[in-house]
Amino acid sequence: MDRRLAVLVRPGDQRWLDAPQAPVRRWPLEREAPESGEVTSLVEYLPGARFPEHRHPNGEEILVLSGVFSDEGGDYPAGSYLRSPAGSRHSPFSQPGCQIFVKLNQFAQGDMTTLRLEPQQFSWQTLDQGMEQAQLHTFANECSNLQRYAQAMPVPLPGQTRGEILVLEGSIALNGEPLPAGSWLRVPSFDALRLTAAESTLIFVKTQRAVDYQLS
Repeated sequence: MDRRLAVLVRPGDQRWLDAPQAPVRRWPLEREAPESGEVTSLVEYLPGARFPEHRHPNGEEILVLSGVFSDEGGDYPAGSYLRSPAGSRHSPFSQPGCQIFVKLNQFAQGDMTTLRLEPQQFSWQTLDQGMEQAQLHTFANECSNLQRYAQAMPVPLPGQTRGEILVLEGSIALNGEPLPAGSWLRVPSFDALRLTAAESTLIFVKTQRAVDYQLS
């Protein structure tokens, strides 16, 4: 997994793989090794699926995309944002089925934050006419947020940062190339990109300032 390289995945690029332990399918977007290390993936739980208890060596970050995701802590509907720090463990399941976006073993050193946020708990702030942002989590110079666009406009991204974008609703254009809902983009730097959001677009954005990482 070389983060010096940009990666773009569209909905038609699906490579769903069956998980070995449960009726769960996974679509790895990036990973260090098949069953260990840092992993970013889309995961689909079939109705009634249960996953065995497992530990998060370096944390787990989840955005529920559809359905209801559950564990010992509760039931989390579509739009929920969850963080479980290093050393945590759970036995996840889904009664109706669900799809989630998962980042495993990627917590910043010292980040021990636990979060269980449902959509009604998000605090939306207007940053520009036609654009709102809900900050989900910030630690050091790493930030995860949602951005909602009521009209077509450029996507504001901080300079000297690397990061990723998941298109949840609507579409964005990357240097004029449309990326529909379900697209995922990872870049070593946002500086040279021209991103534009279409009307009625929702994206998940994760950024990390250059001073806080070494490209690897």
